[in-house]
Amino acid sequence: MLLELIDMLVLIRELLSWRAILDISLMAAGLFFLYRALLRLGTWKIVTGILLAMVVFLIASFMDLKGIEWVFSNISQVAVIALIVLFQPELRKILEQTVSVKRSEPIDLDEKLSQLIVDALIKLAEQRRGAIVVFPGKEPIQEWLSGGFVLDAEPSIPLIMSIFDPNSPGHDGALIITNGKFSQFGVRLPVSQSARLSEEYGTRHHAAMGLVEKSDALVFVVSEERGKLSIFHKGRMSQVSDREEMVKKIISHWKDITSFPVVFRKEKARGPVFLQIFVSLALAVFFWSTLVVSQGEILEKVVTIPVEYTASLPNLTLVGDKAEEVRLYLSGPKSALDTVNPSHTSVKIDLSKALPGKQSFIITRENINLPKEIHLLDVVPSSFELTLAEIIEKELIIKPQLVGKLPDGLKIRSLEVKPEKVKVLSPASDEMDKLISLTTTPIYLNNIYENTTIFCKIIALPAVQSKEKRWPDVMVAITVERSLNKK
Repeated sequence: MLLELIDMLVLIRELLSWRAILDISLMAAGLFFLYRALLRLGTWKIVTGILLAMVVFLIASFMDLKGIEWVFSNISQVAVIALIVLFQPELRKILEQTVSVKRSEPIDLDEKLSQLIVDALIKLAEQRRGAIVVFPGKEPIQEWLSGGFVLDAEPSIPLIMSIFDPNSPGHDGALIITNGKFSQFGVRLPVSQSARLSEEYGTRHHAAMGLVEKSDALVFVVSEERGKLSIFHKGRMSQVSDREEMVKKIISHWKDITSFPVVFRKEKARGPVFLQIFVSLALAVFFWSTLVVSQGEILEKVVTIPVEYTASLPNLTLVGDKAEEVRLYLSGPKSALDTVNPSHTSVKIDLSKALPGKQSFIITRENINLPKEIHLLDVVPSSFELTLAEIIEKELIIKPQLVGKLPDGLKIRSLEVKPEKVKVLSPASDEMDKLISLTTTPIYLNNIYENTTIFCKIIALPAVQSKEKRWPDVMVAITVERSLNKK
């Protein structure tokens, strides 16, 4: 109970640090903007699987389910690449709607223009003529449009009525109003792929919903069957009949285009917006606390690392067997244990004060570069014996390594090796004296039919080094003669 209380106090202390506050604030802001973008897009199914996978991973981490953790650690990078490839359009739209850019073109905020358009829409509804009118927002919509005709005309009620006349070639398409002018008509919009609208609505309504799901445009739709007006904006549809309300909606949309992208609207209750902020902040605190707790959990780990021998005296060298690696038993926070990489960690044995002969070396924490948070529980082997011998100078004869025999009827008359001897440095040891010898690389006699000169390399034990730092090439001159026939 006392340990749990201490852990809680440590967590609270870290939570109140300026780094944690900044970290949590940035996470909360990211979650808030992501939620707002998803709210406008209506593409919750895209992230449902990802969120479920994150929950499973968090549960697996808490319960220390090694199998699930292994699966996540091995497929997570591939899964991220696959998600980026599969959901590239949706991810692009999330980023576009999360960080909207202010449009540089001027926007006509004339109330008379909005009243003119609303009057035309009401007249179309009374005559039960279908129509779609699009007011682009901050985000470009050209990539979602297809077909249509360029107009670039001054707005007027007769022009709108003629565009949506049943006999007009572009009456089934949409009218685009850009910068206070009728820029295009007869334009086809992307049909919605979501299930937000019921099947009772026609193609115009589904096309309008498709555009507002992909952009921040404002779309008015007149139903020819019902004679009703509908407004589509930010992935939602609402029906209107009040003229003043429609005028205010258009003017408000135009003002939003030239305003800062994050606006807390007064027409909506403050509760939902601040509730979204509160939930984002709570989720950020939860994720941050989960990360701190999981990374601070005390675990044990076993790693095998190599042994390095350094700073030996110039007149001493190691002989015989020596340890190449050791096994470390460690404990500490998960975050610290994860930094222990066997390829970057080693046991360093300092031989600067070593003496000739056998001696024991004990491995302690001082021999290993470990983070302060990690405790060294055990080392296997904890010590080992090393034999050091004094290096002496010798002169050794080079022996040619002859393999096989000469062809029939030939024998070696003379064999000359140059140089005959080489000065070497080797450990002073009775055992080494018996083993030390120098030979050439193999010389195969079965291919020699006449006097031959061959250049060879020297083969020596690893403990034996040339005094000149580099082994010389060896010339072997073989003189042959014919042997007497045996009776």
